[in-house]
Amino acid sequence: MTPGATRSESSNIRAPVVLSIVGLGVFITALDQTVVVTALPSVMLDLKIPFSRLDQVTWVVTAYLLGYTVAMPLVGRLADVYGYSLVYRFALVVFCLGSALVAVATNLEWMVAARVLQAVGGGATVPIGMAIAASALPIHRRGWALGVVGAAAEAGSMLGPAYGGAIVEFWNWRGIFWLNLPQSAVVFLALTWLPGRVSLESARGDDKVDYAGGALLIATLTVLSLGLSRGSLFALSSPLPIALVLLGLGLAAVLVMVERRREQPLLPPALFRSRAFIATNGVQLLVGVSLIIAMVTIPLMAGTVMGKTPIAGAFWLLRLTAAIPAGAIIGGLVLRRFGGRSVIVAGLCLIAVGLWLVSGWDLGVKDPELTWNLALAGFGFGLVIAPLTAKALESASEEYRSTAAALVVVSRMMGMTLGLTALSAWGVDQFQILTAQLQLPLPVPGEGTEVFLSRVSDYQEGLNQAGLALFHKFLRVAAAVAIAALLPALAMGGDNRGGGRPVAR
Repeated sequence: MTPGATRSESSNIRAPVVLSIVGLGVFITALDQTVVVTALPSVMLDLKIPFSRLDQVTWVVTAYLLGYTVAMPLVGRLADVYGYSLVYRFALVVFCLGSALVAVATNLEWMVAARVLQAVGGGATVPIGMAIAASALPIHRRGWALGVVGAAAEAGSMLGPAYGGAIVEFWNWRGIFWLNLPQSAVVFLALTWLPGRVSLESARGDDKVDYAGGALLIATLTVLSLGLSRGSLFALSSPLPIALVLLGLGLAAVLVMVERRREQPLLPPALFRSRAFIATNGVQLLVGVSLIIAMVTIPLMAGTVMGKTPIAGAFWLLRLTAAIPAGAIIGGLVLRRFGGRSVIVAGLCLIAVGLWLVSGWDLGVKDPELTWNLALAGFGFGLVIAPLTAKALESASEEYRSTAAALVVVSRMMGMTLGLTALSAWGVDQFQILTAQLQLPLPVPGEGTEVFLSRVSDYQEGLNQAGLALFHKFLRVAAAVAIAALLPALAMGGDNRGGGRPVAR
């Protein structure tokens, strides 16, 4: 057997193992994005947090999303310089340290701080996992590899609430975080013992990390995230979020000037001269906006105007989210055959059609219409994952591969933050407009009981119809955002059929 054949055989043997290990690590850390949602009541009871501090308790979730987002580009660059496997394993150690600190937390402030640390490690596994997947497999199988890792991330965030609820039911909320340690240890040891691991760990001696640029980028993303996450930004009821956004944009301008002078910047100018890379991030930002609107609106609509139980609303949402991993894998499989841009356009069209169909539901919607419409949109959201990542990797030189993957994930997270904020602010105003003509059915002296109850029923029916009309508007906006994403998708340029040679050097 020739040496070339031996390497090929080794690669073929190693590739499924690499994807399994990396995918498991991404799945474990993605669980923690949403795992505490069902555990918050137990957390409040155990830490003796009064209900009046509910707005502060939500920071247990927000802190993870914030840490997950802001540190990702810097950690991605560390992986590009010091080796994917090495930094991936270090990220798992940070994730475990954060998990342990959460598990022994004695107050809310401690828990929130520990969640940020946990998120820094957890968030790093996604872009580095994508880079490992792209490196471990030949070019013609890269799309499939990216789809598998993307599906693992989506499956983790999708199953997080159910996983957390089950552990709380049979153990306690602290057990959620203690279990992260043995699970992560399995991934750590498996990646350490992986045959052929040297190719994933080799550092590039001439490359450097721009730590000053990294600190400035973290500050920029933190300030922007805090500003965009405040509902008063769109309601214009407070100057604070506007000031934060303006400060964030100012920091971004400073970051651009600083990075231009760096010999090896954290954010290489070549990336932002790439039309494909800019367009990819534009699509991802809009996909994040559309996704969060759908994920918030569907269970809310089920639990209010539709009169469903919370568990029924969760199962409605599951019809959408369960289709995302399936779409991610299919998107990776067909990427090379049809090209990234074509698959992205198809996914965006499915999102728009699915959400538009959902926006036409009446109060008595049933299966199979319910499942079909939601699954169609979910499949579209999944379909775009692999080709968007592949496009980003194509746009980056090899020494910035993990950084490029990180920036694409950040664009999606920022889109979700922006979409959620706009939704909450615009929704309140729209609901007030829709209910302005409704008169509260106060009792009238001498009025019969039947007449009064009839007026109450009419009022409730008016509220339900106003609420349904509002949710329909939300979903149509989400569909319109997906359609708008077609513009940057079409501007990406020619397809490279699944992750060929980088275009930005």
